[in-house]
Amino acid sequence: MLRTIIVAFIGLWLLAGIAGEAQQAPEPPTSQPKVVAQLTIDGPIGPATSDYVDRALKDAEARNAVLAIIRMDTPGGLDTAMREIIRMILASRIPIATYVAPSGARAASAGTYILYASHIAAMAPATNLGAATPVAIGAPGRNDDRPGPAEKDEQETPRDSGDAMAKKMVNDAVAYLRGLAHLRGRNAEWAEKSVREGASLTAEEALKMQVIDLVAPDVPALLSELQGRRVDVLGRTVTLDLTGTTVETIDPDWRSRLLAVITNPNVAYILMMIGVYGLILELYNPGSIVPGTVGVISLLLAMYAFQVLPVNYAGLALIIVGIGLMIAEAFAPSFGALGLGGIAAFIAGSVILIDTERMPGAGLSWAVIAAFVLSSLMFFGVAINLILRSRHKPVVTGREEMIGAVGTALEDFQDLGRIQVRSEIWTARTTMPVRKGQRVRVQGLDGLILSVTPLEERKELES
Repeated sequence: MLRTIIVAFIGLWLLAGIAGEAQQAPEPPTSQPKVVAQLTIDGPIGPATSDYVDRALKDAEARNAVLAIIRMDTPGGLDTAMREIIRMILASRIPIATYVAPSGARAASAGTYILYASHIAAMAPATNLGAATPVAIGAPGRNDDRPGPAEKDEQETPRDSGDAMAKKMVNDAVAYLRGLAHLRGRNAEWAEKSVREGASLTAEEALKMQVIDLVAPDVPALLSELQGRRVDVLGRTVTLDLTGTTVETIDPDWRSRLLAVITNPNVAYILMMIGVYGLILELYNPGSIVPGTVGVISLLLAMYAFQVLPVNYAGLALIIVGIGLMIAEAFAPSFGALGLGGIAAFIAGSVILIDTERMPGAGLSWAVIAAFVLSSLMFFGVAINLILRSRHKPVVTGREEMIGAVGTALEDFQDLGRIQVRSEIWTARTTMPVRKGQRVRVQGLDGLILSVTPLEERKELES
C-alpha cells in the first residue's frame, strides 16, 4: 500500500513538472522588423563626411539593415576622403544603394566615383553626374594638349613635368574608375570619358548608357524598384526583400558634427585668428592666462583642420607675414609702410589659403576675410595709439622715475643730509643750505645718494 502511494506521488510530481515546463516554454521569437538605413551626404566631401559614413554603416550593420541608402548631393571633394568612403562600400556586408536626390542634385567629381562603387546606383529625375577629372595638386602644366619639343625626349624635363604629373593623375583616376565600373557591370567607356574629358550626364542619359541602374523620384519608389533585385555583396548573391521595411535615417553624431564644424574652412580660419590674437594678448600682458589658454586651444584646433583641408601653404605663410608686419608697425611705427604691407599680405594670404580646385565649394567667405581685416586694423590701430600715448607719460619705474620727485628735508644740512621721498628715507646732497621741513626736488641720482635742490632757492634763481 505504501509502495503504491509513493509511486503515485512520484508520477504526479513528474506530470506536474512536465506541464510546468510546457507552460513556461518561451514563445518562438517574432520576426524583427526589416530596416533600411538612410545616410545623407550633402555638400563637399571631406574628412567629416568619411567619418560619418564609417560610423553610419557600422550602425546600419548593427541594426541588421537589409539595405543602406546613401542620399547624395555633392560637388565633389577630397580624393583621400572619397577613397575612404569607397573602401567602406566595397567592404560592406550589406547592400548599399547610392541615390542622387532630390531633383536638382548632382554627383560631380568624387560623387561619380562613389556612385560607380555602390552596389546599386540610382538617381532622381533632373539630376546629373560626371566631371570626374582629378585636379593636379602640384604645379600646373601647359593648358594645351600639343606636344612640346621636350616631350620627344625619353627623359622628362622641368618644362613638361607638370604635364607628366597631370597625365599620371588622370591615368590613375581612369584605371580606378574603370575598375569600379567592371566590378559593378557599368559603362566603363563613359567612365573613362568622364575622367579624361570631364563629361557629364543627366539621370535619363545615364540610365540609357548603363551608367546607373535606375531612376526613381523618391525613396519609396526606389525601394519598390529594388524589390527582388539581386546584387553581389562580397562574392555572394543577395536578393533584396524590401516588403514591409522601415526607413530609418542615421544622422551624424556629435563627433561627426564637431569634425564637420572645425573642418569648415571659415571656422578653421576664425580659430586660427583667435589663436593668434590670444597669444599676442598673452605675450603683451603675461599672466592673464585666459587669452593664452583660449589662443593655444583655438590654434591647435585650426592646425588640425588645416591638416585635413587642401591648404595652400603659401597663403598661410602670407597671413603669418602680414600679422608679423602689423605687429612690427605697432612696436616700431614706420608711418604706415609696415602696416599697409602687412594688410596687403594678410588679404592675399586669406584669399589663396584654401585650394578651391581640390575641394570645390570650400573657399573662404569674403565677409569673414573682410571682418578680420577690419578687426586687425582696429586692433593694431588701438595698440599704436596706446604706445604713442605711453611715450608722453612720465616714467613711473626704475632710476629715472626718481628724477623730478619732490621730498622733504628731515634735518638741516649744507652738504649731506637725510630727506624723505615717497615714504622712503634717502641720503641727499646739495650745494645750498637746506632747512628741516623744507621741500626739495630730486635732480639726479648717484648710487644711493640723491642730488637735490631746495624749491624756494630754485624759485629765487628762476626769478
